[in-house]
Amino acid sequence: MKRIESTQNALVKHWKKLATMRKEREKQGEFLIEGFHLVEEALKNKEQIVQMIVRDGVDLPLLWETDGIEMVQVNDAVAKEIAETEKSQGVFAHCKVEEPTEVEQAAWRKVLLIDAVQDPGNVGTMIRTADAAGIDAVILGKGCVDAYNPKVMRSAQGSHFHIPVVRGDLDDWIDRLQDDNVKVFGTSLDEAISYRDIEVTDNFALIVGNEGAGISPQLLAKTDQNVIIPILGGAESLNVAVATGILLYAFVK
Repeated sequence: MKRIESTQNALVKHWKKLATMRKEREKQGEFLIEGFHLVEEALKNKEQIVQMIVRDGVDLPLLWETDGIEMVQVNDAVAKEIAETEKSQGVFAHCKVEEPTEVEQAAWRKVLLIDAVQDPGNVGTMIRTADAAGIDAVILGKGCVDAYNPKVMRSAQGSHFHIPVVRGDLDDWIDRLQDDNVKVFGTSLDEAISYRDIEVTDNFALIVGNEGAGISPQLLAKTDQNVIIPILGGAESLNVAVATGILLYAFVK
């Protein structure tokens, strides 16, 4: 097992950049995860793991299948340098982003499109909810927080390893889905019907948008139908992640 004890080590500096810098994650196509649960989920997709990093004194579960994975032992100083949480569990994985092929993308028929949502907790929750609802893929449009931001990863609870999460031009994706006879639904107050009145189908795409500004008018102009969730009490609106959960489960056949 490799061992690293200096925070000045080139690999440690690389891990630190992956943990803190979106630009580095996008440039390298890699990301860092932290904590037993996330690493356990990553192990179900072993080919994505470049290395596992374990702090001194941390014992890995006996049932974990780590054969063939490069293991790196680190001291407390190195673990602290790369940790994103205050009370780190001392186990990390350096992973690479798995890009779906064109053939795989062409088969997507239930898709969540996210427009300019910047809150990492909301985006992570939406990815997790899409995973739970059996959605084929999540596409993050312009203005969205990075899918591999550590807070997004923690909020999604490992769903990144179960469902494709890709960045894309939502304009292009709407055209592409509609060409494949996938109906595209927007969430808006304008020209909208209650989500309860939607005819449920196996093929649909749902666009959700920034809580303050909503979905961009350019995208809304292209939808097949806009839907609303009626507000029955005194609240002004619903949290975007909660609304997404209600709609995805209503739409899934």
